[in-house]
Amino acid sequence: MIKSIRSKQIILIGAVILLVAFLFTRDIKGLVKPKEDTTAAVPSAGQMPTQETAAINLNEVSTTGKNVLNASIAAEITSLENAYKTASEDKKAPAAKLLAQKWDDVEQAVPSALYLEIVATKEPTLNNWLATGDKFIKAYDNTRDSLLQPALLQKANTAYTNAVAADSTSADAKTGLGITIVNGMGMPMQGIAMLMDVVKKDPKNLKANMSLGTFAIKSGQFDKAITRFNSIIAIKPTPDAYFYLATAYENLGKNDEAIDAYLKSKKLAANATLSKFIDEKVIALKNKK
Repeated sequence: MIKSIRSKQIILIGAVILLVAFLFTRDIKGLVKPKEDTTAAVPSAGQMPTQETAAINLNEVSTTGKNVLNASIAAEITSLENAYKTASEDKKAPAAKLLAQKWDDVEQAVPSALYLEIVATKEPTLNNWLATGDKFIKAYDNTRDSLLQPALLQKANTAYTNAVAADSTSADAKTGLGITIVNGMGMPMQGIAMLMDVVKKDPKNLKANMSLGTFAIKSGQFDKAITRFNSIIAIKPTPDAYFYLATAYENLGKNDEAIDAYLKSKKLAANATLSKFIDEKVIALKNKK
């Protein structure tokens, strides 16, 4: 019995990690990734190591990022970096914005976030800190590097903390901060309370609702997850909401409902990779009958 529960938890964690890169930051192409052993790399909510996180070296991140790009794009980025380094202090922020955008264009969230952080430090507005936090969360979601993740989450937490300081009424700032707390930057229930407060004031806040739903799944509260994702779908049907709904149904053994939700996710996404994944999942569920 215990082994069966643990096995289901491992499968569940894998499914959640598979999807988390998509949430709030990416389109459906980020929903399904090649199979890999990801369960050991990501700490559970509230279990982020408490030791001081290692600093992220921008030069190292840039070098690593350019190594996977074609030569012309890498050269263009190097040119922008040189322009940033030689820019006068009052021109640093605009130069950093260009680099952040360029890195984002090539789907390199870590260097993009680091340059957005520079912009926010020099121009500390609510929007700049929100953009920084969102990009660090995207980088955190996308990486499987267990050493890099704590540093990215810490930076996201700092950015959202600064966003809250800039505007304590901002739902986006509170939502982002709550997400970082739930993922390990504090006691999970503190983050949940923050997200619940956002939803209480704005019941249709999709980002806060999605975070509450995914946390319910990760904590094994599948009934609550089903209620949450059905509420989200009533507001805005999305492929990721249906996919998480299907995951919750599947873990409760409600295979017919899971199949229905998976197929709706497939239809809305219209993505070949996701479709293949769901087709295999549906076959497996039907074979359980």
